[in-house]
Amino acid sequence: MPKFAANLSFMFNEVPFPERFSAAANAGFKAVEFLFPYDYSVADITRMLKDNGLKSALFNMPPGDFSGGERGIASLPGREEEFRTGVGTAIAYALSMGTPTIHAMAGLFPAGAEREKHRTVYVENLKYAARELAKHELTLVIEPINTRDIPGYFLNLTEDARSIIHEVGAPNIGLQFDLYHRQVMQGDVVMAIREFGHLAKHYQIANPPDRGEPDDGELNYRTLFQAIDASGFTGWVGCEYKPRNGTAAGLGWVERCGVKLG
Repeated sequence: MPKFAANLSFMFNEVPFPERFSAAANAGFKAVEFLFPYDYSVADITRMLKDNGLKSALFNMPPGDFSGGERGIASLPGREEEFRTGVGTAIAYALSMGTPTIHAMAGLFPAGAEREKHRTVYVENLKYAARELAKHELTLVIEPINTRDIPGYFLNLTEDARSIIHEVGAPNIGLQFDLYHRQVMQGDVVMAIREFGHLAKHYQIANPPDRGEPDDGELNYRTLFQAIDASGFTGWVGCEYKPRNGTAAGLGWVERCGVKLG
């Protein structure tokens, strides 16, 4: 049965970020994930986790100027040194927090740019990140993101992620398999789990069309959770959805989908 991590960037937004850890623990979650920890010190984030008996499942490397619209820098020519510095920062947080998996956001592809040049930079940056993370037994993941939520994002298709993972060729790189993004971009999600599940190091869930709770929308998550189980996956499934009517009120999906949080 899948084990679930609350995404604190999306869930429990009724309270400030530091209070979301206790809210998640009180709701029954055993782990959390979030976009970025960098607004807080390593010590503060580690304390928030420890005080609430939570594990840290995943976070993203520094994404560049996120508030200014950037969505990662891993594929951006000329930003290689900044990316490498971000790898070191992410590793420091992960080691203190006990986080096993780190996501490197690809970034936006500028109109008219040379895609192959960006792809080459992306692959080389990922090779560097994988080597550095491997020194600490950490896992690197990449995530295809749909063009509706992030227009211009460099990596959109599961097949392209597989190709890049194979080209990087490191044993500690894998797929952050967001089933919401897959459905919006390509559909055929059960077959995609069967085809790409062996690459998955982390899953994320939400239901189109509104990215809400997994029990209402286009996807039958009871079936999808069974497919994840059948694939042999034993990692974390991140709940990266937007609660429709409050986080606590929406947690009925757990029972309706026939799963447990812990």
